[in-house]
Amino acid sequence: MNHIAPFIEGNLTARLGPLQDRIHAAFTEFEKKNTLNRIFNGEYRVWKEDPNEIVNRMAWIQCPQKMIPRASEIRTFVDTVRSKGYDTAVLLGMGGSSLAPGVFREIYGPREGFFDLMVLDSTDPEAVAELTRRIRFPKTLFIVSTKSGSTVETLSFMKYFYAAARQALKDGDAGRHFIAITDPGSRLERIAVDFGFLKVFLNDPDIGGRYSVLSYFGLVPAALLGLDVEAVLGDALSATNPKDRSAAYLGVAVGESARMGKDKLTLILPSAIEPFGAWVEQLVAESLGKEGTGVLPVVGEPVGPPEVYADDRFFVHFRLNGKDSADASVNALSEAGHPVVAIALKGLHELSGEFFRWMMATAVAGAQLGVNPFDQPNVESAKVLAGEMVRAFLKTGRLSETPPDFTENGIQVFFRPGLRSIEEALTQCFGSIRKGKGIRGYVGIHAYLKQDRKTDDLLQSLRTRIRDRNRVAVTVGYGPRFLHSTGQLHKGDAGYGVFLQLTADSAEDVAIPDEMGQGNGKLTFGILKSAQALGDRQALLNAGRTVIRLHLSRNVIDGIQRLIASV
Repeated sequence: MNHIAPFIEGNLTARLGPLQDRIHAAFTEFEKKNTLNRIFNGEYRVWKEDPNEIVNRMAWIQCPQKMIPRASEIRTFVDTVRSKGYDTAVLLGMGGSSLAPGVFREIYGPREGFFDLMVLDSTDPEAVAELTRRIRFPKTLFIVSTKSGSTVETLSFMKYFYAAARQALKDGDAGRHFIAITDPGSRLERIAVDFGFLKVFLNDPDIGGRYSVLSYFGLVPAALLGLDVEAVLGDALSATNPKDRSAAYLGVAVGESARMGKDKLTLILPSAIEPFGAWVEQLVAESLGKEGTGVLPVVGEPVGPPEVYADDRFFVHFRLNGKDSADASVNALSEAGHPVVAIALKGLHELSGEFFRWMMATAVAGAQLGVNPFDQPNVESAKVLAGEMVRAFLKTGRLSETPPDFTENGIQVFFRPGLRSIEEALTQCFGSIRKGKGIRGYVGIHAYLKQDRKTDDLLQSLRTRIRDRNRVAVTVGYGPRFLHSTGQLHKGDAGYGVFLQLTADSAEDVAIPDEMGQGNGKLTFGILKSAQALGDRQALLNAGRTVIRLHLSRNVIDGIQRLIASV
């Protein structure tokens, strides 16, 4: 029974069990050093002695204040495109530029008379083709969104849909159906000017992608959906009060708990705000998973009884409008001694404040762990290897790939020589999960598959079966989008992850133009996706991680069902 007094600040309550005293002491020291005010003042030495990629990444703190005067510009733009007859928007982006718009779309939906917003952040060719068939080009506005202006997936989307729009539009003025959100001086800004884009929003370059939700990257799509930008910023502004200790306490608790081995930050969210978890996942994983440490965010996991969890969990339970169906289960976890933070939201409008609270908490947790929460030093490894494979394909017409170790029931297995069955391979794979005092491994399922409801459900069944049988945290990410989310942590943390990479053949493929305004090139979305999967597998192997690749051919549903039976 947990009788230790909880920490309560505003709508946050922390019942941390045996960790309570140590975390309280760490928070007292945090306050004694005036660290929160130092963060608000942009003092880089909170994290590192080197200011690189810190001092030029701190503008997110002032976003709510600085964006309020720009709200009228965004509103005027939305009114203008509505008057032109547009009623659908397609956001082309990856990572920070797509996750926040996706949260707004899934949680709030479009208001009547505003834009239906579709988000494309997958290079799966079937997903691209399916979206293309849904688009009414004369009524559609494309939002090309990338901070760097050179993200390969985003620019591939742009080149493809620009060519498709030119072909579909009778007036041929495809540029007037495109806008860009990017940093000043980026490659995308130059393309947007050269090809006559309707509008270019130049974001503050001192805001990192995963911290950009309250900038143009998040607010323009939100306004197209019909959200009141001033209200969103006003609710976020209320969370920027340095006297509010809840974000700082949450960050200290997350960081200190990770240092004590409870580094699996598990979010339990009511269905109405469940998409918020994907945004937190990227923020936490990419910010904190580096230099041999990290915090693994676990989102979308069905809540289980206390006995299926090891002692490496830190739970955060969101409650909406005073209730949640998971209350009894979460109480059981707390009673069993697991640390639990409860966040009570009165309504969906308070989610804007949660964006800021979690950004601040993540920055604080980075200080506790001694890492820079604003860089991503390990992300490039998979990109470089994928790029090498694409260049080799363009020269030779094929991807360089090693043969499988064996094939069973149509599933090709790439793992270790000498194995004869999927069950044996999975047993060896899961047997390599590190377990011990203060060390708990995890399993990451990397699904380079087309996302749909049936696949979602089966992957959830697979993750739950692995969790319950091995008492380890299991995450699920669709590739290649997770490369811009949890990919940093997978290669930058302490190396306790074991990875199941699932690939499949696509029923159709879609060509990508070599350059903007040109016809189809040699590269396709299917080849790009395969190169990214192979590149990421090799990057993980180079980093000393355990990876098993299971190629499901074309029968994805049957393949996942066979894996579930083999666990």
